[in-house]
Amino acid sequence: MKDFQKAKKRIDVSVGESVRIIRELQNLSQNQLSELTGIPQSTLSAIENDRVKLGVERAKVLARALKCHPAVLLFPGWNINEEVAA
Repeated sequence: MKDFQKAKKRIDVSVGESVRIIRELQNLSQNQLSELTGIPQSTLSAIENDRVKLGVERAKVLARALKCHPAVLLFPGWNINEEVAA
């Protein structure tokens, strides 16, 4: 393990971008995700474009449909090491 090198963060990702990335990785369109969640496609578009805040309840609904933890959607850039140092 001494040869292990921690991965470096390459880009910052917004909440909306995290939703879009995870949705696209699962080959879902906004319309398909809308059908799975009951969230209108126009609202999903606004979330992905950071025009509407995601919020905890919507994050839970989206996380179930996207099979991920809500924190992955709500805190995409969170780094525990930076929080501990602060």
